[in-house]
Amino acid sequence: MTITTTGTPPTTNPIPTQQPSIEVEGPIRERYDEILTPEALDFLTELHHRFGGRRHDRLAERMRRRFEIGNGHDPHFRDDTAHIRNDPDWRVAGTAPGLVDRRVEITGPTDPKMTINALNSGARVWLADQEDATSPTWRNVIEGQLSLYDAIRGRLEYTSPEGKQYRVTAEQTPTIVMRPRGWHLIEEHIRFTDRTGRRMAASGSLVDFGLYFFHNAQALIDSGTGPYFYLPKIESAEEAKLWDDVFTFSEQRLGIAHGTVRATVLIETLPAAFEMEEILFELREHCAGLNAGRWDYIFSIIKNYRGRGARFVLPDRSEVTMTVPFMRAYTELLVKTCHKRGAFAIGGMSAFIPNRRDPEVTAQALEKVAADKNREAGDGFDGTWVAHPDLIPAAQAEFDAVLGERPNQIDRQRDDVHIEAGQLIDLRIGRPITEAGVQGNVSVGIRYIEAWLRGYGAVAIDNLMEDAATAEISRSQIWQWIHQDRVTAEGTAITKEYVEELIDEVLSSVARFDGDRFDDAADVFREVSLREEFPAFLTQGAYSRSLVEKD
Repeated sequence: MTITTTGTPPTTNPIPTQQPSIEVEGPIRERYDEILTPEALDFLTELHHRFGGRRHDRLAERMRRRFEIGNGHDPHFRDDTAHIRNDPDWRVAGTAPGLVDRRVEITGPTDPKMTINALNSGARVWLADQEDATSPTWRNVIEGQLSLYDAIRGRLEYTSPEGKQYRVTAEQTPTIVMRPRGWHLIEEHIRFTDRTGRRMAASGSLVDFGLYFFHNAQALIDSGTGPYFYLPKIESAEEAKLWDDVFTFSEQRLGIAHGTVRATVLIETLPAAFEMEEILFELREHCAGLNAGRWDYIFSIIKNYRGRGARFVLPDRSEVTMTVPFMRAYTELLVKTCHKRGAFAIGGMSAFIPNRRDPEVTAQALEKVAADKNREAGDGFDGTWVAHPDLIPAAQAEFDAVLGERPNQIDRQRDDVHIEAGQLIDLRIGRPITEAGVQGNVSVGIRYIEAWLRGYGAVAIDNLMEDAATAEISRSQIWQWIHQDRVTAEGTAITKEYVEELIDEVLSSVARFDGDRFDDAADVFREVSLREEFPAFLTQGAYSRSLVEKD
């Protein structure tokens, strides 16, 4: 079934060829028409007409900057925006209803079961994730919107195939902060035709944001909170400005007061770490804060420096902790920058998760998470992420010990922090690459991709929570180790042939089942880790090849 709608953009361009339009090409299943209404699609059409061209410009600029870094031009603090950093007077919008105390935030996908579990979790905020924790199947994209639509209206229920019933029972539910897909991702099931007649896949960012905002902004305001967002994968102040303009137009379009939207930006790319203040400035009328997106940040460093020589090669993923110098520099700069401008600094997600069937694993996870959150609270963060409800008490205890009755510690200025550009790219850790590290990356990468191809975006593997970001680290490390001729501590050369042997070992050792996608996952892993060309994101090619369906 195809749904077509034409928008009503202003007639600012002379002699337009045709009216821009949106077509829905994905199957229309039960209740999808409640989300894909003509009015909502008109709104998507306008968003794409007004902002689609600028999105493409920003993506082209990303490629240019990545090329520069790869050819020896290290990122630096920008000279042309020094006046923004040197102006002591400006501040961001900051807190908003439901966002004053953010000491523990739970993250997770938006399927009905996970939505209900998050709302019952006792966290202060729920990051409703349409990005790295969601495999962007058509079902997940639209049915995730339906879950949020029902949850916001207090009517979400779910019965599992085994007959277990799930309902929201918490007296106080977390504030919802929705994370749309990043600027680089597309939605193949919705096609946009511009005024020149060019037909292209819609922007995943604009689809996720637009449908959620159109249907829920006013309902959220009426409930006492508002339309709040996490913004992923941003690489520059100009990308932040694009989002700010999307927010301003959307508020005007729906008759909502300017500044109602609040955005928290994930600093999870290397270029963004050099533009934190500029990003806050461009979003200042809609900005609540920044988050230290640790896993994607590590991936971004590997991606940008993958061909720059031995001193930019990281050891086993498990050795790249938050206490190594370049990660300490990044997080301390983030806290200082946020508090200087009245913004929240939100910590990242520890990958350790409990196992209710294994008390020893659970005890270790709680100990490691507590240590991680103790460090963040002591550094000045105002809150943190967890990936599992059982981790909330441990994380909250560490922030309670520092915050007490205060809702945050934005007033704590980190004048003791002085970070130079070189500290952010000093990747020396002094630890080796081991055979176990190589084997782990191959195993985790294939097992995660297999689940992702079946529609699961957040997966527990070896007692760690894996999502697209951690899978990116695994495959990009393999690519870099091969191309930088690395040798393990045990003396094994990391070659394509060696990795192929490990892929075969994984395929022979995993438990196979009807409908599994391990063979496809191995093919994807080969494509993103063994080819000469380095794909910018593993999810892009895998999405177009494996997740796109037609009616």
